[in-house]
Amino acid sequence: MKTLTPDGWLQKIRTELNPDDFEIIKQAISLAQLANEDNSSHDQPHIIQSVMTAEILHQLCLDSTTLAAAILYKSLPYTGLTIDDIAEQLGTQVAKLIYGVEQMKGISEFYRGMQGRSKYQHNIDNIRKMFLAMVDDIRVVLIKLAEQLCILRQANILPEKTKYQLATETMAIYAPLTNRLGIAQIKWELEDLAFKYLEPEKHQEIALSLEQNFPESSEYIKEVTSSLQTMLLKTSIKNFHATGRAKHIYSIHRKMNRKKIGLEGIYDVSALRIFVPTITDCYTALSLVHNTWKYLPDEFDDYIAAPKPNGYRSIHTAVYGPKNRVIEIQIRTHDMHHQAELGVAAHWVYKEGKQEADYQTKLSWLRQVMDWQQEIATSEKNPVNLKQLFSEYIYVFTPEGDILELPTGATPLDFAYNVHSEVGNHCVGAKINNNIVPLTYKLKTGDRVEILTSRASNPSRDWLISSLGFINTPRARSKILHWFRKQSQEHNVIQGQELLNKESRRLGLNKIDIKTAADKLHFKTTADLLAALGASDLKFSSILNALEIEPEKTPTEAIQEVNLAKPSKEHYTSDINIQNIGNLLIHTANCCKPIPGEDIVGYITQGRGIAIHRADCTNALNILKLHSERFIAVSWGNKTEKKYPVDIVINAFSRQGLVRDITNILSEEKILVTGLDLITDKKENTVKIKMTIEISGLNPLSQILNKISRVPNIIEIYRED
Repeated sequence: MKTLTPDGWLQKIRTELNPDDFEIIKQAISLAQLANEDNSSHDQPHIIQSVMTAEILHQLCLDSTTLAAAILYKSLPYTGLTIDDIAEQLGTQVAKLIYGVEQMKGISEFYRGMQGRSKYQHNIDNIRKMFLAMVDDIRVVLIKLAEQLCILRQANILPEKTKYQLATETMAIYAPLTNRLGIAQIKWELEDLAFKYLEPEKHQEIALSLEQNFPESSEYIKEVTSSLQTMLLKTSIKNFHATGRAKHIYSIHRKMNRKKIGLEGIYDVSALRIFVPTITDCYTALSLVHNTWKYLPDEFDDYIAAPKPNGYRSIHTAVYGPKNRVIEIQIRTHDMHHQAELGVAAHWVYKEGKQEADYQTKLSWLRQVMDWQQEIATSEKNPVNLKQLFSEYIYVFTPEGDILELPTGATPLDFAYNVHSEVGNHCVGAKINNNIVPLTYKLKTGDRVEILTSRASNPSRDWLISSLGFINTPRARSKILHWFRKQSQEHNVIQGQELLNKESRRLGLNKIDIKTAADKLHFKTTADLLAALGASDLKFSSILNALEIEPEKTPTEAIQEVNLAKPSKEHYTSDINIQNIGNLLIHTANCCKPIPGEDIVGYITQGRGIAIHRADCTNALNILKLHSERFIAVSWGNKTEKKYPVDIVINAFSRQGLVRDITNILSEEKILVTGLDLITDKKENTVKIKMTIEISGLNPLSQILNKISRVPNIIEIYRED
């Protein structure tokens, strides 16, 4: 590209812009020239490069705001001006674009620093995403891409090591982004220049071979294009367009590698495209081409009938054209070409379970990028908001320069547990960009995070309280819970053994083969099984099922199957249906406090009427063994009218106003509290609240427990047996 001076470029674009846009760019160049104290030189290297970058963007039809930002971005450090000065002189939009590009200056440094590491590919993937996530406006990305192309165009005079670094960086970050953004105008040049510096011998070999074997390539393409246009004029197709070009060197090199062949095996070093209005016209044009020239069956692909996974549609064929030379021809509609050029985002989709709808949103965005450039040129009221589309994740640096992808809202603790469980378990603080921050700090893209640890420190239960904001990822929560479960292992083993002994006695089982049960349930040890049982992660019935034990009839089943002769009629209370055995008093047993919705049995007491027990009540089960004749069948009525007492237990972290918040909920639901007892543990800063409330049934109880569980600082809430 010919070197442009500021004055020469201004003269070139004067007639291409309206007066207001031209004045903005002229003013930007004037500000950039403040770098020299005497302001006498208009050809300073940084201004030359800025103007050349702006020209690339001008060719992409970018607006004057973008061109002004590109001119001043490189010159700002030399002028002594600040971002605020730019905002005052040229407006906030120009200033914001410059600030956005400034934010991304560290990309190259981080990329170079992490080359050769074991996590190289992981970091490359994340650095591309971070590149987009760091900006609010698509024009920031385009300025950076244009700057990279400008640097590559001028890199020939740089040392070999510098050229190699620029080329690898381009292939890893910038060329893939131009592909994903659909900017075909600069993608091929970035790739060809980078290939030239990465593998100069191969680049020269292909270039020389093309020059020697196809010296008349340009004239040949013109000849074939002219023939095609003449043939198409004889058809019914209207509004067609035919164009041709020689394939780019890197494209040829990539095809040679993919097919594992030499240049002599690449037939289609020349390519033609035919654009027509409709799909029917595509097949008409294809028929015309195949009837005129012999085609190569192995080189034919119909991506209209079977589109590529990224939505690309076109017909590809290769024919023996004039002079018996093979040429590739692509046939597509104008709309298909528009989509192919502006939005090829092959397989670019976030992992970790993102929905297809999210992918389609991003894909749709990528396909509209070039259209949006035109919109920005005419209106800045609705700037393109990249953060809206890339808001699911942030990208932060480790002290070693690696990049981690975390959900938006992640904290230093989330970061720590993402690195390693031990880092999180022993975390005592964090530094962000060398400054101490609280553990509730919300990380931002580009932050450099350092976790401070101490072997004497362990996780706090406060970290699990959502309202306190210490963690925001399921991964961190899971690892913290795992740590607490591990600490409780010994206690849970004891609890599990007691439960095992209790249930064995209750079911009349003399011995349970716990080792076999552990093997069948895939526990490493019997201790692991007992711990799971004690922590309620495993049900006792699962052990019985694993051992295929058919226990004797359980006491609960025995109660339910008490064989009583049914009288001719039953006695109904307002809430409970019982056998008509006289006017005995009825009361619910204090030991189990049954409520409507639960299975119940009646026990005829001596002198106190009928006591209603839950069917699984321990006291009732014990009495059954001695006095089964006193049990009668009872059930709840269809419509219960009374409210019944229930004991609940609430474990929580102590705080002012906790009891008030709980009783307010009960009051709103018109639930009466008939008993309240508090047990505090100042050392652990916890409180156990025992309450007796009156409730009308199981469903209302479930609802009220759920509501109370959402009160801040509540650890757990349950009904006391």
